[in-house]
Amino acid sequence: MIKFWVMAGFASMVLAPVANAQQAMLRNGSCPTGYSTSGNYCVPNDRARPALDRNGSCPSGYSTSGNYCVMNEGGKPAIHRVGSCPSGYSTSGAYCLRN
Repeated sequence: MIKFWVMAGFASMVLAPVANAQQAMLRNGSCPTGYSTSGNYCVPNDRARPALDRNGSCPSGYSTSGNYCVMNEGGKPAIHRVGSCPSGYSTSGAYCLRN
């Protein structure tokens, strides 16, 4: 039983960073802070924060980085708003922030 808990704890430490890893995204001008250019894409480095294309002002908890909004420390995940925000999200300008 102890072996199971040790393995479960190890798995959570190993898998947690993967679950929060950022993905490459299409390049729109210069890449945001924490990302590098690779052809038509911006590829995150290992410390990159979540980023999304800027549509007007960045949502609460995000800073402008070129044509992108980059999440600040303690910011909430955001998506582009199309109509009303889905359940579990609140409006922040042209974006929806997870509650």
